[in-house]
Amino acid sequence: MSIQIHGIVQGVGFRPFVHRLVSEFGLTGTIRNTSSGVALELEGERATLEAFVRSLPERAPQLAQIDRLETAYSLALAGYTDFRILPSLREEKRNTLVSPDIGICPDCLRELHDPRDRRYRYPFINCTNCGPRFTIIRDLPYDRPLTSMARFPMCPDCEREYHDITNRRYHAQPDCCPACGPQLFFCDAEGRRISGDAIALAREMICAGGIVAIKGLGGMHLACRADDAAVAARLRRRKERDEKPFALMCRDVEAARRLCHVSRAEEALLTSVHRPIVLLRKREDGLRHLSENRSLGVMLPYTPLHVLLLDEEPDTVVLTSANLSDTPILYQNEEALEKLRGIADGFLLHDRDIQTRCDDSLFMVLDGQDYPLRRSRGYVPYPLRVPGSRGGILACGAEQKASFCLSRGDSVFPSQHIGDLKNYETLAHYEQQIRRFERLFDQKPALLVCDLHPDYLSTAYAQERAAAEGLPLIQVQHHHAHMAACMADNGLTEDCIGLIWDGTGYGSDGTIWGGECLIGGYRDVRRFASLRPIPLIGGDRAVKELDRVAFALLREADCPTAEIPDAPRYETLLTAGLNCPMSSGMGRLFDGVAALLGVKTLASYEGQGAVLLEAAADEEETGRWPLAFEEGELLRCDWRGMIRALVAERDAGTDAAVLAARFLNTLLDLAVEVCRRAAEASGLRDVVLSGGSFQNRYLMERLPGMLCAAGLRPHVHRRVSCNDEGLSLGQLMIAEERRK
Repeated sequence: MSIQIHGIVQGVGFRPFVHRLVSEFGLTGTIRNTSSGVALELEGERATLEAFVRSLPERAPQLAQIDRLETAYSLALAGYTDFRILPSLREEKRNTLVSPDIGICPDCLRELHDPRDRRYRYPFINCTNCGPRFTIIRDLPYDRPLTSMARFPMCPDCEREYHDITNRRYHAQPDCCPACGPQLFFCDAEGRRISGDAIALAREMICAGGIVAIKGLGGMHLACRADDAAVAARLRRRKERDEKPFALMCRDVEAARRLCHVSRAEEALLTSVHRPIVLLRKREDGLRHLSENRSLGVMLPYTPLHVLLLDEEPDTVVLTSANLSDTPILYQNEEALEKLRGIADGFLLHDRDIQTRCDDSLFMVLDGQDYPLRRSRGYVPYPLRVPGSRGGILACGAEQKASFCLSRGDSVFPSQHIGDLKNYETLAHYEQQIRRFERLFDQKPALLVCDLHPDYLSTAYAQERAAAEGLPLIQVQHHHAHMAACMADNGLTEDCIGLIWDGTGYGSDGTIWGGECLIGGYRDVRRFASLRPIPLIGGDRAVKELDRVAFALLREADCPTAEIPDAPRYETLLTAGLNCPMSSGMGRLFDGVAALLGVKTLASYEGQGAVLLEAAADEEETGRWPLAFEEGELLRCDWRGMIRALVAERDAGTDAAVLAARFLNTLLDLAVEVCRRAAEASGLRDVVLSGGSFQNRYLMERLPGMLCAAGLRPHVHRRVSCNDEGLSLGQLMIAEERRK
């Protein structure tokens, strides 16, 4: 009997599992990795073989993912007398999948702390159930010579484990120990190696208030004390990260609980094999030097190196990506020693190369379920299943939080977080990862798809490649792609309502959209409702200088504008129409209100106004302001009355926390009313929520329930992000439909 197994079946202990199962069923034959998965040749009684095949998916290892089993019977016998693992077979066409990097498993954690174990306190301990995967693979099939471990020949003890069917390191490709594996070392600020225990030296420097660069699975981090505001301020100055929140790594859930509230679902996510950063609500506001809002991004140690670093005081450190402003995370030793000079006081490095940089994933929990905000380490390159897809499409994404999607058959491979495509370094990383995915998954695109925006670097990449390779190119409107992404995320195939709120997206009419309600599906949509446009004084400058938006809101609402410091200049620009594009972006409405309430007037990162409005809102406040609409072919949500009410109550002395909550409550009412009207107009009941504004916890903890109460069926993201990172999935789905 021949069995071909497709899916994530390499690097997850699958062949050892099969070997044990074969022994249990008393069968004989062979198994080998191929470029398409795993191939089995078995001999035995037919009834036994059928029972074996049924057991494969039922009892497969936790990390394995069987997508397809192909079986064929033959009357000719090879006369096998035992069961053997054969050398891997490299084929011309490849269909295998690659496992993500997996957090340290309980067995390895126990050995790490056992003084009797030969891997006691060895920072690279791993087995078939955990350890590096995606970030060390150079090519497939997944065998040691094609990984970063190729330069580390196994010692006799590791060789024995590797070939011992009873050992959980049986055919574990990254298997190693202190005698034969990678080694840590510590360097000072000038890059000079310092003798001694590298982890102890790093911990000592952190405890003394120093900043240490640490080489992780997918790149470098910068670590420092979490409890010292002066140290955090020093890191912000050096890294030029003025106010954006820092992530933390806590020793364990108990350490996280001392800082944050941790629900059962959040604990499950924190301790999962994926080990993402999880946004948790702070217990008190004494950590504003780490995060201005109500949440902290917390992760647990996911490598043995991190476990060892935190097994003594401190039990919590700042752990933020090591990169220069707006550039990708650093991942090579020499590059880190050069570019982090003057930022890091010391370097905790090792000699195992990272093949693919991969940032930490970021999630929060909504209604007891995972809600992705950045899908990267621990999840990529897991595919998403898209029934009906024929494959061969490369979707190039947007500009902010850039990502891409590559399809192969009914498998869609969203990339890891790339970053904002604003410079050469990030663009080079983006193009490198596209080539890597195409090589790993053996898929050259036959069709390209990108955003409508003419100035996105992702659009330029798609246009240039389409022209160079003679490939068809489809361009997709930004908010249609958001809608399609949430539809695909939830398996929706029929027309629905899309409530898409974000900051900026190029509209099909050439204007800036962002507060949209669409009706339709993958093939096409119609724009049912939108926010009344806001003039952006100075164009992109208004995204950071929020007083510009506040002035525009006041002026449009016929309110006095004298409170705005540069009011005369802004009035001149608006009157002359100099670089004042109109935008229906919901993010800009957030920005303007944040400035009017004194929450934020100069943003140091995209969306900061919205983040701080959420943090400022009184969660017990139930007040809201009346809604207003401009009727017409396109329903316009008129915010002017709301601004007048807000200013009047503010000037009467109402607290900013109350006004922030009333603003958000009014937006909730607006969302429900727009969707209710869209449902009346279309007869549809399914509503998908997408766009960066739906990263707002205040909105997302309330809106789905309110939509349900209105008789609608809300759908939110669960597998890809609601922000622009998830948008490439929607582009791909639209392109798939259009090419039919």
